[in-house]
Amino acid sequence: QVQLVESGGGLVQAGGSLRLSCVASGRPLSSNAMGWFRRAPGKEREFVATVSKSGDSANYADSVKGRFTISRDNAKNTAYLQMDSLKPEDTAVYYCAAKTVIATNWISASLIEYDYWGHGTQVTVSS
Repeated sequence: QVQLVESGGGLVQAGGSLRLSCVASGRPLSSNAMGWFRRAPGKEREFVATVSKSGDSANYADSVKGRFTISRDNAKNTAYLQMDSLKPEDTAVYYCAAKTVIATNWISASLIEYDYWGHGTQVTVSS
């Protein structure tokens, strides 16, 4: 089992930045590929970014490409989502997710692939 706790959300003006953190416990983060997803009001949960357990492979939703950066520090059991140039449409609850994998460069944009989820952190971007 892996327990995930997100933090770093808040209220920010358009054009601003936030860094979300996701701390894992119960099993080393280094065994897991990580993903970030979000759910905006009235919408389905959607993919934001994913990173392999090695950190060498990553993928982003087109809507955040060039503005968001996913990273991880396995020594700290923490994954991050750096969000720059935020827009009002980025307002959502952000969730981190983990999947225990063998393949070093496994990544996925599909939420059904992930086994463990945090409870989410709210990000609100004002115009």
